[in-house]
Amino acid sequence: MRKYCKFGKCGGCVVLAGALLLMQGVVHSADSKAKSWPTKTVRMVVPFAPGGANDLIARILAPALYEELGQAFVVDNRAGASGNLGTEIVVGAQPDGHTLLVGNVSTNAINPTGFASILKYNAVKDLTGVTILSTIPNLLVARTAFPPKDFKELIAYAKARPGQLNYSNPIGAYSHLDMLRFMSQAGITMLHVPTKGAGDTITAVLGGEIHFYFTNAATATPYVLGGRMKAYATTAKERLTELNTVPTTAEVGFPDIRGHIWIGLFLPAATPRATVDKLYAATVKVTERPQTRDLFAKARIPVALSQSPAAFQKYVVEETALWAKVIKEHDVKYY
Repeated sequence: MRKYCKFGKCGGCVVLAGALLLMQGVVHSADSKAKSWPTKTVRMVVPFAPGGANDLIARILAPALYEELGQAFVVDNRAGASGNLGTEIVVGAQPDGHTLLVGNVSTNAINPTGFASILKYNAVKDLTGVTILSTIPNLLVARTAFPPKDFKELIAYAKARPGQLNYSNPIGAYSHLDMLRFMSQAGITMLHVPTKGAGDTITAVLGGEIHFYFTNAATATPYVLGGRMKAYATTAKERLTELNTVPTTAEVGFPDIRGHIWIGLFLPAATPRATVDKLYAATVKVTERPQTRDLFAKARIPVALSQSPAAFQKYVVEETALWAKVIKEHDVKYY
């Protein structure tokens, strides 16, 4: 075995010392770049059309993060392929913190199983979670002119018309899976009409093209309060304050239907940890501001942050396993 001298005078020690200095330089350089982040405009990719909860959250956060970090945050809606198009853009971006994903339960916990055989990336491994931003329960809604007056009538109406009614959600999204579980437990059959996102679905529902569907409460509540939609049930644990006459799914006999949308920030997996931590700290800080809280409240989006990036990443892994089970149980075909 080769021995090295104690005082670093042999060739081996010189080489080793040089390597250590080089490594220290690389680490120092990476840390410096992370600490100076952001150095240019940050692209916030929303993998859905404008009008949904992801989009609303991004547009609230963008100006707040600009004020906090001194660089512009620009919202970029990239709808398509059930959110996979926008997600793939972020996965393939430079891991320097200047391209981030405003993802959700569909893009980051459901699609990894649903589109596993055709995706060019692994959302769990190729992205790293920064923080959850919000958890929003679903509402089962229809346009006001839809005949059933309450949940009991809705079930009877659907059972009397097997295959004649339809519902709409992006293929395999959390709301689509909730509808599949609901139909299975209620013993009803309906036609699924896929859409690209919340905005398209709302237009179809209000226009009478879609009969009823599950969607997040933040998106639907204004329409319910405005008299353009009616709500039959919510997946929340308790009745919603603004819609306290709407029963929970548990109250109407469907305790297993308790889906919700969670939305969070993600960066490419190779992004320096210091950058991830800096974005997390900035997000925590801006969401604590009264003016930001007011904007979230007006949008009916509850703020709920993770305790840390690591805690959020762990949650994403757990959610991915949970939804994989649901997808397999209902044999959902995503393409």
